[in-house]
Amino acid sequence: MASLFVLVYPDDRLRIKATPVLQFDETLKQEVLDLFETMYQDHGVGLAATQVNIHKRIFVMDCSDDQSTPICFINPEIVYSEGETQSDEGCLSFPGVYAKVPRASKIRVKYLTDQGEQQEREFENLECMCVQHEIDHLNGITFVDHLSNLKRVRLLKKLQKQQRQTL
Repeated sequence: MASLFVLVYPDDRLRIKATPVLQFDETLKQEVLDLFETMYQDHGVGLAATQVNIHKRIFVMDCSDDQSTPICFINPEIVYSEGETQSDEGCLSFPGVYAKVPRASKIRVKYLTDQGEQQEREFENLECMCVQHEIDHLNGITFVDHLSNLKRVRLLKKLQKQQRQTL
């Protein structure tokens, strides 16, 4: 396994729309393992392949406190959503910045496992927010795109200031 480099905003590669996975082979299995390793190492709860410059419709998630509920999503599709909620979201591609983002409060997702098995499952709470966030990444959308212009500008200025301070 290898920890991968997470792209950080404003990297244009975060805007690339991922393509569907068609081959379920050893390369895919290794990419999934690398995604999990990178997510855990960076203390995330989700990571889309797009964020590590792999433009396939893959993301991994584990919202547990002890890394006990890893889930891999291949070619995910939200087939049902209801309600609305807002909670603070962060992102490994936007280190150190958080914002309240409107999301559906309950979703049903159809996806494939890394073995190519069809799954359909409902999500609520943190998992629901995470799934929506990661699917957005696969579509070239970041969580700041859901904010008003004013909030987006403030958040991006904060990120730029943090990036300057780390140089």
